[in-house]
Amino acid sequence: MNEITQILLTNFAIIMACMVVLWLISIPLRDVSYIDSFWALGFVIVAVATWTLTGGDTQRRNLMLLITAVWGLRLATYLFLRWRREGPDGRYVALLKKAPGNVHVQSLTKVFLLQGPILWVVSLPLQLGQIPDQPAQLGALGWAGVVLAAIGIFFESVGDHQMAAFKSDPANEGQVMDRGLWRYTRHPNYFGDACVWWGLFLIAVEVPNGIWSIFGPLLLTWTLVKWSGAALLERRLKRSRPGYEDYLRRTSSFIPWPPKRSGNGA
Repeated sequence: MNEITQILLTNFAIIMACMVVLWLISIPLRDVSYIDSFWALGFVIVAVATWTLTGGDTQRRNLMLLITAVWGLRLATYLFLRWRREGPDGRYVALLKKAPGNVHVQSLTKVFLLQGPILWVVSLPLQLGQIPDQPAQLGALGWAGVVLAAIGIFFESVGDHQMAAFKSDPANEGQVMDRGLWRYTRHPNYFGDACVWWGLFLIAVEVPNGIWSIFGPLLLTWTLVKWSGAALLERRLKRSRPGYEDYLRRTSSFIPWPPKRSGNGA
């Protein structure tokens, strides 16, 4: 078994073991919503595991670990505190309510065992980017990736903070968030998330076999835009927010861009 195969299989086993433990914890809680906070923390675990297995202590590995830790720990903390504050996530409640059979078996198969392989694929830049570590120093693409990841962390962190502040004001109940970064993109947090992983891909692509990690950011971007992220959220908000249709018309769907004029000239 070569080094790449060994590390990929080891990380897969670690992720799936974590998912089984998290599922066991969810049974007495009767809630799976905290899986979102582990989604971010899981990447930190993969980054640390790969760093350890490949030796560590080189510029490329250290930067990939640092970026992932800053991004993942912040996001995991934010999502965990949101879960503690707001309670069960309606998406998971609806998913398990519709699922036939035992709810705990369904949560294992439709939540935990599903997210594990997705996390493993998305983390491919972290895995392949650290093995083998030649060249050890970053080139132009690698530094471009660092900048892109930093932009992503900024957008996601600021976007999350602005949305949390908006929701905390009772006067905004039932209103559409169209201020700050949300004025220029309907999903600054998802845009930032994608930037972080495309940035990590640019760091990884400079090493042999790093090009194959492109499946990670491609899968993440698809899930954010077309599957469980923006598409699902917008369907719900169109039903629950009276002004959301106008917001859709004037605001860029993903990439930040100056807003269009709305139909009422605003």
